[in-house]
Amino acid sequence: MTTTAGVAIYLIVWWLVFFAVLPFGVRSQYEEGGLEGEGRDPGAPVRPMIVRKVLATTLIAAVVWAGIAYLSIVRPISFDDIPFMPTDHPYPGMEKPAAP
Repeated sequence: MTTTAGVAIYLIVWWLVFFAVLPFGVRSQYEEGGLEGEGRDPGAPVRPMIVRKVLATTLIAAVVWAGIAYLSIVRPISFDDIPFMPTDHPYPGMEKPAAP
C-alpha cells in the first residue's frame, strides 16, 4: 500500500465512521422541550457534541484502517485462499482459451 492509497483509504473510512457515529447521543429540541420562538426546527440537536464525535471517529477510523493496512500489507488471506473465486477463467461461463 502506497502512502497516497493509505491516506485515501483512511479518509474514506473516517467519513464512513463519522456518519455512523454522528447520531449517537443526540437529543432534539422537541425531546428536550426547548422549542421556543419561530424558525426553529424541532428535530435540530440541542447539544451535538461534534468535538467528542470527531475524536471518537478518529480513534475508531484508525483502528479500522490499521486492520485494512494489515490485510493489504501482510496478506494473511488472499483471493487464491477463497474457494469460491474462479481460477481458470475471469468470468463465469467463459471457456478457457486453448493452448497454442
